[in-house]
Amino acid sequence: MLLVTGVNGGLGTLVLERLAGREEVLAGSRTPERVPAGVPARLVDFDRPQTLDAAFEGVRTLLLISAGAAEDDVVIARHGAAIAAAERAGVEHVVYTSLSGDGDHLPYALAHRWTERRLRESPSLRWTVLRNGLYAELLGAIAAPGPDGVITAPLGDGKLAAVARADLAEVAASVALAPAEHAGRTYELVGQRALGGAEVAGALGAEYRPGRLADARTAMAASDAPDFQVPMLVGTYSAIAHGFLAGPGGPGDLAALLGREPRPALEVIAAGSPDAR
Repeated sequence: MLLVTGVNGGLGTLVLERLAGREEVLAGSRTPERVPAGVPARLVDFDRPQTLDAAFEGVRTLLLISAGAAEDDVVIARHGAAIAAAERAGVEHVVYTSLSGDGDHLPYALAHRWTERRLRESPSLRWTVLRNGLYAELLGAIAAPGPDGVITAPLGDGKLAAVARADLAEVAASVALAPAEHAGRTYELVGQRALGGAEVAGALGAEYRPGRLADARTAMAASDAPDFQVPMLVGTYSAIAHGFLAGPGGPGDLAALLGREPRPALEVIAAGSPDAR
């Protein structure tokens, strides 16, 4: 039996679509009533660890989708509770959606690296780590043009090896269905072509005039975003701007696991633009 967590989230929804119709698949969610009809669902709430033992009963493979943006101690507590419950329930293999290796410069990397270490140290679990790059959809959102058609995101001349979320979902589903083939492996899943503000502007028919990190911080702090998200966004801008997320510049684990060329990130961004709908 395969259980997928976070199936009502952006990545989890796409994973579940690719597993539709398979009798051995269970959906795990803190809102199981929202799981699509016909898919067996179990209550999985990492903030209520008492729900996890029953949820993982009879599960052989757990696809652990990272449990949402929060402060490090919250995310680590969630992941730690899930892994401990998997061990108690006799789960054999955990496939974990982590963050790409070049993302170590990002403010939200620590919880991912802690989770990877916890899996490696487990006395009973086999594991596979999918180190996902930042989504093309995220780049499209943080580098969106303003009402005047100008992109002011503080990306400088930096670029991001952005990856289509649908491609990451396809890889996650494939690996989770045949985990033994990927036991003990850590895959780096980033885009093959790095994109910057100028490329995004060209795809959207916009103009790129990069702003300053301080201005982005001020604007974010003045919004209704939770406090912890301000350094996350500014740190993401800074890591891109200063060349830490440009990727390997060629084929890597993503193309090999997909068995085809990845979806072009610029096409994903253009398709998600309001003007393209």
